[in-house]
Amino acid sequence: MIIIISLLVIIMLTAAVSAIFFKDLLNAVIAACMVSLIASVLFYLLQAPDVAMAEASIGAALVAAIFIIAISKTKRHEE
Repeated sequence: MIIIISLLVIIMLTAAVSAIFFKDLLNAVIAACMVSLIASVLFYLLQAPDVAMAEASIGAALVAAIFIIAISKTKRHEE
């Protein structure tokens, strides 16, 4: 169990660092959503299913949808 949790933490840290360095905003939002989704899996593995459900629904789904809508409503500098 500790190996799975350690692997998930390493993947989460990698996604968080990659979200910082992405130039494209959509890729950064997807990486941040991945961090939130892995956090919800970790909460579930740590016996907190209610916190995991809240993190998955609000952190991964709702915030990602709001960011994607905001990115689609703005114009890119290249266009």
